[in-house]
Amino acid sequence: MADRCEPTARVDPLEDPKQRVVIDQIIEENQDLRGAPMVILNAIQDQIGFISEPMQQYIAKRIGVPVKQIHGVVSFYSFFTTEPRGKHTIKFCMGTACYVGGAPQLIEKAKQLLGIDVCETTDDWQITMELCRCVGACSQAPVVMIDDDVYGRVTPNKLAKIIRQYQ
Repeated sequence: MADRCEPTARVDPLEDPKQRVVIDQIIEENQDLRGAPMVILNAIQDQIGFISEPMQQYIAKRIGVPVKQIHGVVSFYSFFTTEPRGKHTIKFCMGTACYVGGAPQLIEKAKQLLGIDVCETTDDWQITMELCRCVGACSQAPVVMIDDDVYGRVTPNKLAKIIRQYQ
């Protein structure tokens, strides 16, 4: 199973006038700062929710850097995404301890509860489901992360209660 999800749909915020204004404002306010590409990408990720390929090209052109520089930053740091996500992201640790401790069963339970598969988002845009590598909490295996919250020793029944808090 891959850590990163493959693109599912192409949504271009540059074609939405309201989102385009937000993107342009972020670029305008930050383009002269030291480390401008990272500052701009972080702000756009926070405001828009993702940084599509067309957005990467647009940003590079606007700030006068090669597209490969922008793409390199977006592809290197795992907190950047090129596709829209739900309000909350649930990640299942697939490190050895979590895998052996029951992560596959938790994933199956989440599929039943949410009606989506890994790398998909619920129809109401509330939850996106992903996999991740070891989160460094092996003694708490299996571990599930929702946004920045880490849950350890998760069972299928406990998972149902946890997910309800985010719906």
